[in-house]
Amino acid sequence: MKKFLLSLFVVALCMPAAASISKNKANKDTNQFRYEIECAGNAIQGTYLVKVWSYSKKASVAENQCRKNAVHGVIFKGYGGGQGCVSQRPLANTPGVEAQFEEYFRSFFADGGEFQKYASIMEGTTETVKIGREYKVGVVVSVRKDDLRKALEAAGIIRGLNSGF
Repeated sequence: MKKFLLSLFVVALCMPAAASISKNKANKDTNQFRYEIECAGNAIQGTYLVKVWSYSKKASVAENQCRKNAVHGVIFKGYGGGQGCVSQRPLANTPGVEAQFEEYFRSFFADGGEFQKYASIMEGTTETVKIGREYKVGVVVSVRKDDLRKALEAAGIIRGLNSGF
């Protein structure tokens, strides 16, 4: 009985460390921002409907990072047309803006960061493909691009649409 209680105590101590390692792995995978973004159809005005493919050794990690990658893609990558969509340029199309405002984006994309306000996953849209030792997970995400643009303008990261050239 003592061995059982001792082993139960050890397991209880190790569980937060394991959760921390998993979270660190997710952050490491996300900090590389290795993903693909594409149009997923037409959305309501003020939003983009995109499909984001994220990669990780664990499918759940990749799925959890899709919202973050969708917002990152709308800000820095943009996406091509297809499926009746028009190509969209990135909101921040000035070279080096991510490095210039590195501290802002570090907190913006942190776990529980502000990026969450601008993206929501569409239920029932998850696709998972195993490629070698990792997973490629695709999720359709709705990104509130008008609100995101206003926040980036207010932070001085991008210029407003009504500002002069």
